[in-house]
Amino acid sequence: MNAPLCLVTGSTGYLGGRLVTELLAAGHRVRCMARTPAKLRDHPWADRVEVVRADALDPAAVRRALDGVDVAYYLIHALGSGPRFADTDRESARVFTAAAEDADVGRLVYLGGLGPAAGSSARDSSPHLRSRAEVGEILLAGAVPAVVLRAAVIIGSGSASFEMLRYLTERLPVMVTPRWVTSRIQPIAVRDVLRYLVGCATLPPDVNRAFDIGGPDVLTYERMMQRYAAAAGLRRRRVLPVPMLSPWLSSHWVGLITPVPGALARPLVESLRSEVVCHEHDIARYVPDPPEGLIGFDRALELALTRIRDADVATRWSSAATAGAPSDPLPTDPDWSGGTLYEDVREAEPAASPAAVWRVIEGIGGTNGWYSWPLAWSVRGAVDRIVGGVGLRRGRRDPQRLRVGDSLDFWRVEEVVPGRLLRLRAEMRLPGLAWLEFTVADRDGTTQYRQRALFHPRGLLGHAYWWAVFPFHGIVFGGMRRGIARAAER
Repeated sequence: MNAPLCLVTGSTGYLGGRLVTELLAAGHRVRCMARTPAKLRDHPWADRVEVVRADALDPAAVRRALDGVDVAYYLIHALGSGPRFADTDRESARVFTAAAEDADVGRLVYLGGLGPAAGSSARDSSPHLRSRAEVGEILLAGAVPAVVLRAAVIIGSGSASFEMLRYLTERLPVMVTPRWVTSRIQPIAVRDVLRYLVGCATLPPDVNRAFDIGGPDVLTYERMMQRYAAAAGLRRRRVLPVPMLSPWLSSHWVGLITPVPGALARPLVESLRSEVVCHEHDIARYVPDPPEGLIGFDRALELALTRIRDADVATRWSSAATAGAPSDPLPTDPDWSGGTLYEDVREAEPAASPAAVWRVIEGIGGTNGWYSWPLAWSVRGAVDRIVGGVGLRRGRRDPQRLRVGDSLDFWRVEEVVPGRLLRLRAEMRLPGLAWLEFTVADRDGTTQYRQRALFHPRGLLGHAYWWAVFPFHGIVFGGMRRGIARAAER
């Protein structure tokens, strides 16, 4: 008898990418559904799974993806995609539920958000949590048995909630904070979330309900920051709550201090306005707690910090596509769309081996910087944050290695050919599309380094933007060429 076939949606994201590993370890067969399958190419499990291309709003494509599936994991949400995210969530859930029924799927599994207690007013819940709850209701109302897991703050290396906690605590020894730092929260370790998700694959067919999941500790956000400070070896933080800071102002404050952009920070902050604790632990009847018990908050912090120190972060919150960011591949047609494609090309012959040059190229960004005029990069990142972009602080998942789909500051890795090519696609706010490409080759014993910046303008504003920044190209891109060559030679 074949092992159950599990479909994982959101496999390019933080939890989906980790769930695939756990399902394979449990002996399940796995199929991944992705809008851009190329983003999964370099994952360590890529050759052990089936990958299908589908958009969650395309009923025919979703139906094909669900063909023959026993258990479907619905890990899709439109968090941070704009004011109409709830409409998108609602429609994609309906499409998925109908397609699962038509494909005779055995079970649906969804990870939602832990909200206020039953009977609370609608004002006690954020739009984000209300949307998560609505998606869960749509799945549970369908003909396919479904289980909805409701979690609050997930603690694990690379999660958006953990990164927010980490940077707020590390960067602000004294902080003026909004009221939500006093809300009671029941965080859960990402390992326990994954254990529950995998366990749901074998639930009895008569189970069709929601479960609250959380760790053993109930804390305020202020207490979470103090315990993070202790775990990270920092001095105790001084926290001064200020009641007039609204969620909108708080999200901008979080966006300023942490790598999490305001569009993502706001729903996270709004979700912390009210108490989010578990009201039952019925899931243990079906997925028993491990003999050593659930992972506590302090242990979850320790595990996450160890992963970061060891540069062993499998996925990050930024692994998923940035809402609103372009996904167009680099055009190969010089007359692409009948428009203009501006190009800045720089070449060099470093006195270093191609392997040495490649090590510098693959390590670019993050803490290593961009090898030219750091102030210019910092200013550009700050401007991007001000206009609602991701800014320059997303950093890297791994300090040395890159794979297709990785976020890299305000870029996304579009292509990697080890030792030869790195192509980045811009995800900053621009009046057009931009790429940055690095190549290295050996020509008769001489190392050839080539760097290309490309920009496809959108309208008159796009053309004006290119010519406005053009005078700085010699400093930024010329400096980058020289800086990379010098670093390789060293």
